[in-house]
Amino acid sequence: MAHVSHGQGIGEPVDFITRFHNISNKLKKRFLRKPNIAEAYDQFRKMSEDWKTIFVTGGAGYIGSHCIVELLECGYDVVAIDNFANSVTETDGESAALKRVEQITGKKITFYNCDLLDKEKLETVFNQHKIDCVVHFAAIKAVGESMQVPLHYYRNNIIGAINLLEVMKAAGCFQLVFSSSCTVYGEPTELPITETHETGNITNVYGRTKYFIEEMLKDISRAEKSWNIISLRYFNPVGAHRSGLIGEDPTKPFTNLMPYIAQVALRHKPELTIFGGDYPTDDGTGVRDYIHVMDLAAGHVAALNALHKRHLRLKIYNLGTGNGVTVLELIKTFERVTGTTVPYVIKERREGDIVSMYANTDLAKKELDWTAKYNVEQMCQDFWRWQTMNPHGYRIPIKNGTEHLNNKS
Repeated sequence: MAHVSHGQGIGEPVDFITRFHNISNKLKKRFLRKPNIAEAYDQFRKMSEDWKTIFVTGGAGYIGSHCIVELLECGYDVVAIDNFANSVTETDGESAALKRVEQITGKKITFYNCDLLDKEKLETVFNQHKIDCVVHFAAIKAVGESMQVPLHYYRNNIIGAINLLEVMKAAGCFQLVFSSSCTVYGEPTELPITETHETGNITNVYGRTKYFIEEMLKDISRAEKSWNIISLRYFNPVGAHRSGLIGEDPTKPFTNLMPYIAQVALRHKPELTIFGGDYPTDDGTGVRDYIHVMDLAAGHVAALNALHKRHLRLKIYNLGTGNGVTVLELIKTFERVTGTTVPYVIKERREGDIVSMYANTDLAKKELDWTAKYNVEQMCQDFWRWQTMNPHGYRIPIKNGTEHLNNKS
């Protein structure tokens, strides 16, 4: 097992007495009673230490691996787990994506092949490390599949989350960034969607699992004041790291649009299937808010910074660009940027799909100091670089991979 390098260290020495009294006064105001000495000292100790180790579930997956790049480059140590349900394992049992993350960053990752449903193994991993914060990505997420095998989705996503929360609590780790989804909004009643939009009227099982987990987080944060949680409702991740070394490599039949487009452009598939051409949109195809995966990664670091600075109990933020793009607009942009053609056929709508959805991200900009930087053209360029360097994903050695190693953004 590899040992990660140390991240941020303890800050400069400060006047203990001054800091101690400041903490005591804050606790007095918070609890409306005379501060307890042990309580004040414990709070002082926690505030005096910088976070070092971030625990990432689903770390070998598409979004998880890109987020780990950002975490490592910001100085954090990373302990990651994955069960390879949505990601590629190599013959030695290690993650193909995370090996390349180590190439990109020059830093080591501590990795465990672990399923969140295996609570005993999860406890063992936690007991071997001092975890400061958890970023929870792990989930199965195909909308169509979730309608066909709902119990599988409820068991994996919800019971897995419960196991994680219980293990965190037992370990005394109450800092969490949760990977939620815009699907919790259901069919929008207004656009762009703000965080105050009604949730729960959801059209698919996958979205319901995210909604139920968010409801659990609300309940535990109300019942137990120690929890400090941010739930990030992000929209449609696309793109890849600019090095071309890591990207989206689905292990199941494609459910996301961009990998499908690229495979058709490479002639690995004859044509793209568009589900629904009669929506009330500009060209009849669905509208989505596509966000670059590295913008998402930066959003997770911004969330960690917010948790580190103040006790939030539970806060929810949208992560998107605020721009709605139709399926046909994305295809045309991809063709223009890459110089390829993408034949397509339009078929009937899928059960559970939504007409139009894009975000209002003003709250994330105001409170997290975060905003998306990449446009659709850059998303297409970066994904095409990944796909042409890795036409078969992680399963076959990379083409000309080293030339991009110094481009880490």
